Amino acid sequence: MKQFTLSIGDSAPHFKLPATDGRDYSLDDFAGHPFLVVFFTCNHCPFVIGSDEQTRATADRFKPDGVAFVGINSNSENTYAEDSFEHMVERMKAHRFPWVYLRDKSQDVARAYGALRTPHFFLFDQQRKLLYTGRGVDNPRQAEASSSHDLDRALEEAVAGRPISVPKTNPVGCNVKWEGKDAHWMPPEACDLV
Repeated sequence: MKQFTLSIGDSAPHFKLPATDGRDYSLDDFAGHPFLVVFFTCNHCPFVIGSDEQTRATADRFKPDGVAFVGINSNSENTYAEDSFEHMVERMKAHRFPWVYLRDKSQDVARAYGALRTPHFFLFDQQRKLLYTGRGVDNPRQAEASSSHDLDRALEEAVAGRPISVPKTNPVGCNVKWEGKDAHWMPPEACDLV
């Protein structure tokens, strides 16, 4: 059975998706950045809401190193109406997050990356090979109480040109809300990363 989530060293799957700023973005739009963080997120999940400011701090911290952040919402709006594109636009206007926020209505991109939860982070190098996948912090619902800042550590190592000491962690959060499925359904091939 094919592994659900990308493995370390895999290439970033291509995408072309609409963003809350009115533009469409593809993987190629970030070619000028030596590192790219693609993360699956949404509007309503308490693990996302609890860690958005930590994610903002990480994005701001590593921006001078050329790290770009791309948030993707793949959740079914039929499961959670709050995850509609209109609510995405409102949320970005209210919070002005330092990333582009893309809508994956078909959920094809979530399947291609193997997104397990919201939030789930994928860090790619200049060649868009996967360096790290998993959680941002170990307590995203109350990020300020986290004892492990896994994405920050991976980015510190990546920008310093060092190997990633812990390349995989289990993402912590709500599962992706798949179209036509129960709110807690996970694909049968989805499994823990470590």
